[in-house]
Amino acid sequence: MRQTRARYRPAVHILVATDADYVVNDVTAALGGPDVSFTIVREGRAVAAVVAERTPDLAILDLQIGSKGAMAVAMDLRLDASAGMAPDVKVLMLLDRQADVHLARRSAADAWLVKPFTPLDLKRAVRNVLNPPDDTAEVARAGLSAESVEEEAPVAG
Repeated sequence: MRQTRARYRPAVHILVATDADYVVNDVTAALGGPDVSFTIVREGRAVAAVVAERTPDLAILDLQIGSKGAMAVAMDLRLDASAGMAPDVKVLMLLDRQADVHLARRSAADAWLVKPFTPLDLKRAVRNVLNPPDDTAEVARAGLSAESVEEEAPVAG
């Protein structure tokens, strides 16, 4: 009797949109594992088409993505989802400086981190975006609320 194998699909699929190689390396090194797959997008204008092709569990958007930045991409994703034209995708924005937090808020990002960040910061943020904690103290410690991000987020120097 011939046995067929089920096609293996990772438990979490993450879209990483950036034009910076070091961001791709940092994100894939911190989050990579047997249950995680990545799609790398180097141009902001291509993100919506990639999301339509295979909906990620999370989109990690760098502030600069070729000719279109994270704020515009996140807003496009939100508007398309609210119009029923695309699935709703969780968004984690990677900011260049603390002053960019207002961009993440305006674009309705689910969370944000200011570069440079540690692998632990990134893992914690991703975990809390994909599985929001029930405890508000844990949310504050994870840097997901606007107030805690302003107080605790690492600032690029």
